[in-house]
Amino acid sequence: MTTAPHDTPASRRTRANGDGTVYQRKDRRWEAAGYVLAPDNTRRRVRVYGNSRTEALAKLTEKIAASNRGLPAVTTQGSLAAFLTYWLENVAVHHLRENTHTRYTAVARLYLIPGLGRKKLAKLTAKDVRTWLNQLRTTCQCCTRGLDTARDQPVCCAAGKCCSRRLSPLTLAYVHSVLKSALEHAVREEEVPRNVARNVRTGTPRPRRFEPLTAEDAREFLAAASGHRLQPLLELALHTGLRKGELLGLRWEDLDLTGGTASIRRTLQRTNTAGLTALPTKTQSSERRIALPTPCLRSLEQHRNRQGQEREAAGAGWKDSGYVFTRPDGAPIEGATLTRHFNTLLRRAGLRRIRLLSRPGARCRDCSRSVSPDRSP
Repeated sequence: MTTAPHDTPASRRTRANGDGTVYQRKDRRWEAAGYVLAPDNTRRRVRVYGNSRTEALAKLTEKIAASNRGLPAVTTQGSLAAFLTYWLENVAVHHLRENTHTRYTAVARLYLIPGLGRKKLAKLTAKDVRTWLNQLRTTCQCCTRGLDTARDQPVCCAAGKCCSRRLSPLTLAYVHSVLKSALEHAVREEEVPRNVARNVRTGTPRPRRFEPLTAEDAREFLAAASGHRLQPLLELALHTGLRKGELLGLRWEDLDLTGGTASIRRTLQRTNTAGLTALPTKTQSSERRIALPTPCLRSLEQHRNRQGQEREAAGAGWKDSGYVFTRPDGAPIEGATLTRHFNTLLRRAGLRRIRLLSRPGARCRDCSRSVSPDRSP
């Protein structure tokens, strides 16, 4: 068998000091090993594999280059806590929305690291994950996280009794999904051979049942909202079921009042770094065009005239954000502000408290017009 020129012993001797070593294993695969920066600021030896010397060398070179740029590489000898920290700070932060990354970080801090953080990444098993999930499912979080000690009037462990505050099935499934996402990246980087979290089943939790307002409730609510600045927004919400962020992210350029349609292109959300920010819709399929009911068209026409009067009254202090629904000075409306007005009007109408449009299509029952499932009305 003829050895390729780049696989000769002579070529291996020409590698510079610090570039690592490359050699062929007994199973005919190629292995490359070298020292890289670890999360604890030490240098550790990593091993990568390939079907050829070139492939193994390329993988090692990539890890060494990242290490030279100050990016730590997680080794299989490190703990799951170290890997989660590395994944959140160097990988997930570039691929997730900021609010999603914040939730992932909270899950790791509250559940993953306390429960599984000391386990070695290479030695983590499906049994470890299943045992931890079962414990998480049956443990009172109030006692585990010491929440009762911070209360003025203890009601749980600090008072000598347990309130049995356990995680909901939806939260448990979310925690499990974060772990699966982290370990999936470990598989892609060949830190572990398989994603052990995928072998653990948590079941499919039932989504929380959403009970929208009845037609009679909706009429009472709109009567209570009559004359309110945000009446057109709330009327549009009840008829179409748009998400809160989608309503607040509507611009006048998205509306075709003559054709009776609205194009949903963005959502308005608050992030820790950028504040109130316009972001793309949650999914690509969420970008759509909907039909506007006739009552909403009339309300929006009146709202546009009212906004023009507010612009004239504000003068130089007007903030031309371009949004349909704004504060009196033209600035965008906070989601929390909208929720506060919504709850106030529910109380005024004597109606039960519900979440403001937790999902698309959550319009009032028996509403005459609904969200169009297509991109055209």
